[in-house]
Amino acid sequence: MTSVSSKILWILGSAVILIAVWGNSYYAEVALLYRTLIVIALLILGLAIIRFTIFGNSAYNLIVTSLTEIRKVVWPNRTETTQTTLIVLAAVIVASLLLWGLDSLFSFGLNLLLG
Repeated sequence: MTSVSSKILWILGSAVILIAVWGNSYYAEVALLYRTLIVIALLILGLAIIRFTIFGNSAYNLIVTSLTEIRKVVWPNRTETTQTTLIVLAAVIVASLLLWGLDSLFSFGLNLLLG
C-alpha cells in the first residue's frame, strides 16, 4: 500500500466518522435507537476503512498479537487472590497506623513547642 492511498483512506474513514457525529446532532429529533444504530454502523464502517491504511494495519496486528498474549497469561486462582488481598489489606492497615502515630507525635511536639 502506498502512502498516497493510505492518506486517501484516512481521509475517507475520518469523513465517515465525522458524518456519524454530525448526523447524530443534526437528526436529534429522530428516535435515539435509530440514531445509535446508524452511528454505530458508521463508526464500524469508518474504522474498517481506516484498518486498511498503513497505520491501521499495524494497529490491527498489534491488537491480534496482544489478544494472543492475553491467552497465555496464567491468572491467579481464588485462593491466591484472597491471600494477596489480605496481605495488601494488612500492609495498608500497618502503614496507616504508622502514619497516624507519626502524625500524632509531630502534632504533640508542635503543641509543646508552640504552647
